Amino acid sequence: MPSSCALVSRRTQNPDPWAACHPRGCGTFPAVSQEARVDRRIWVDGELVPWERASVHLLSHSLQRGSLIFDYMSVHATPRGAAVFRLREHVERFLHSAELVGLPLERKAPELEAAIAATVRANPGATAVKICAYLPSIEVDVVPLDARVAVAIAAYDPGPDIVRHKPVQPVFHPELRVWIEKRVRNRRSDIVPPQAKVAANYASSMTAKWRARREGYDEILLLDERGCVAEGPTTNVFLVDAAGALRTPRLEHVLPGITRLSVLEIARHDGLAVHETDVRPEELFAAPEVFLTGTTAGVWPVVSLDDRRIGSGQAGPVSLRLRDRFRAVATGGDPAFEHWLHFVDAGRE
Repeated sequence: MPSSCALVSRRTQNPDPWAACHPRGCGTFPAVSQEARVDRRIWVDGELVPWERASVHLLSHSLQRGSLIFDYMSVHATPRGAAVFRLREHVERFLHSAELVGLPLERKAPELEAAIAATVRANPGATAVKICAYLPSIEVDVVPLDARVAVAIAAYDPGPDIVRHKPVQPVFHPELRVWIEKRVRNRRSDIVPPQAKVAANYASSMTAKWRARREGYDEILLLDERGCVAEGPTTNVFLVDAAGALRTPRLEHVLPGITRLSVLEIARHDGLAVHETDVRPEELFAAPEVFLTGTTAGVWPVVSLDDRRIGSGQAGPVSLRLRDRFRAVATGGDPAFEHWLHFVDAGRE
């Protein structure tokens, strides 16, 4: 599950588990055993199966080789019922990941969209959806002899269904302390394109973020091979310049985040200037405001980079305005963007 929630670190000893890592908030949960039952059903190749039965063999190709692709989207309670935010765009990105990785996925967008809606309906109270495509067969080579691709779709509420079962509980910080990675520049299109949401692409960023967490930071920003700012492990990055315009790295070196796209479109709609351009680390240090975006994070203000204060050291007005605006759009509070919401019960009795 992609998450930008910080773990308890040496910087804080007062955890507030999962307090608001999802835009709807998930409350505080006591730690319970890993064996606690999760009353959810997961869609696997057309069948809704109990949560605990949705599994693959330990030696499956995707587990051993990192070939699983996925996408992650949010579900919101709106005045018209549960709605998946920008479902079509998420499915398009999912299919593009399959193309980039070379997975022979035969299912098409309309079938996947209908399956996601059905899974959300089957799991009331879900706030997130993860769709995966993977090679379940046991293989001896990097190229599978059995190229059948399975698809699984899970709809759940990350807080009570997953996070509360962990031995360590997360801490939510409404404003972020961020570290810029300086050892490894791992956003290289000549290895695995960063536009692919494939499991293998997350190994190096996991290592980097784990190291940053141990040093007391909430998040890490990664650089591309040219030394320009790319993105966080599960987030995109924006700065607000001295003229009040938004700047964000170009898509050539980053994952095309759906929240990133949405913030750009909302900003343009509201008359803000936006620029997709190369961003050097020193430009972030000099910016009045910096924020991250992501499906779980929404719009998340950054107050320091490498222990250097950003702007006033507090969330800035543009960041806060876009954060609140995005929340309103995602929850059906803005008619101008209601077409971004896929209402799962639309057309049903």
